[in-house]
Amino acid sequence: MSISVENISFSYTKEREILKNVSFKLKDSESLFILGPNGTGKTTLLKCINHILKPTGGKVFINNKDNALLSSYERAKTIGYVPQYNNNVFSMNVIDTIMMGRIAFAGHKIKSNDKDIVFELIERLNLQKFAFKNINQMSGGERQRVFIARALAQEPKVMILDEPTSSLDLKNQMFTLELITDLAKKQNLSVIMTIHDLNLASLFADNIMILKDSEVYAYGKPIDILTEENVKNVYGVDSVVTEEDGFAHIRLKK
Repeated sequence: MSISVENISFSYTKEREILKNVSFKLKDSESLFILGPNGTGKTTLLKCINHILKPTGGKVFINNKDNALLSSYERAKTIGYVPQYNNNVFSMNVIDTIMMGRIAFAGHKIKSNDKDIVFELIERLNLQKFAFKNINQMSGGERQRVFIARALAQEPKVMILDEPTSSLDLKNQMFTLELITDLAKKQNLSVIMTIHDLNLASLFADNIMILKDSEVYAYGKPIDILTEENVKNVYGVDSVVTEEDGFAHIRLKK
């Protein structure tokens, strides 16, 4: 599943552009991690790709199809979206929440195949003991895994995740990123996610894109992009970047 983002721009007002001519291409089985300071348009870009927001300029093509022309059901079968963690969620148990990911396929008639997919995801994401628990009674990290499972239940070709590790402890951060990037390789899944942790991005991303001042500042392999100069220019902090086992490791200077 190829994705082509071409000159995406977005603004709420004429005075301030949130995104300026953002472009990139992603092949199937590839993962792109988007980095940058707060307020650079990372979340807005994900919403434009998923057509939650309508870009003020540019287009998004998925397998050469204009994403803006897809129906909501076609888009749901193509793109799985996991938004940033939110405390305000509806009152449902884990099974029913994940089952919502099957609506584009099953409508309101749940079949045995839909149940099989949901229970497989519950097991894969270690959610068995929470299956009948109300998600409002779960921790932020547990709830985030439920929302990832719901997106995977859509059997998407593209996964878009906005800070999926933000409310997880270190063990579950590693578990989640390993799961998602492994699925990308095994199921030809294209993955686009925002993340703040530079070292996790270095460890798991195929490619990295850094946004600065609402534009693409840098794009490429983590080892090439995560340099001391780029960290200084983008985040305004001094760092020491070393290469360890082929990965860039970033340590901030005091």
